[in-house]
Amino acid sequence: MSAIDARPLRADAQRNREALLEAASAAFAEKGVDTSLEDVAKRAGVGIGTLYRHFPTRDALIEAAYRRGVEQLCDAADELRAAHEGDEALELWMQRFVGYVATKRGLAGALKLSGEGEHAELFAYVHDRVRTALAALLDDAAATNRIRSDVDGMDLIRALSGICMVSDQGQQQAFRLITLLMDGLRFGAPANTTAK
Repeated sequence: MSAIDARPLRADAQRNREALLEAASAAFAEKGVDTSLEDVAKRAGVGIGTLYRHFPTRDALIEAAYRRGVEQLCDAADELRAAHEGDEALELWMQRFVGYVATKRGLAGALKLSGEGEHAELFAYVHDRVRTALAALLDDAAATNRIRSDVDGMDLIRALSGICMVSDQGQQQAFRLITLLMDGLRFGAPANTTAK
C-alpha cells in the first residue's frame, strides 16, 4: 500500500470509492472483468476521472473489488455466528460462499492472468481470511455437537469449490448440494446420535 493509499479519505471521497466498488462488483458480475470502466463510473454516479483517481488501472479496480467481496463474505461469518446456531450459521455461510464465487468467478482469474506473483500477498490474505472464518464456524458447530468434530476446514473448502464448479444450473442446485453436504457433516455428531 502506498503512502497515498494510507491517508484517510475525505467523507465524499470515501463515498465515491465505495460507490465505485459497488458498481464495479455489479458490472463485473453481469458483464465480466472486461466491462467498460466508463460504465462502472456511470453506475457509480461519478465521472471517469474520479474512477481513475481511486483506481489508476483496471487491475487496481479488480483487485479492490475482489478484496472487498472476500472481506464482506468473511465478515458475514461473525454476523451469522451471532444470530444462528452453529450448524445453521455454517450452512448459511456456505450458501453465501457459493453465491459469492458464482458472481466473482472472473476476478481471481483476471488477477492471476495479470501476474499471480504480483498478487501473491492478496491471495495469501484472502486464503487466510476464508480459512479463519470457516474455522470459527466449524468450531462453533462442533462445540455444540451440531456437526462432527473431525471436519477439516480445507476438505470443506475443496467440497465447496467442487459445488461451485458443478453448479451451472444456478444457486438452487448449489443450495441442494450444500444441504446434502450438511447432512454429511451432521452425521455422527453426538447431538444427532440416537440411543440404540
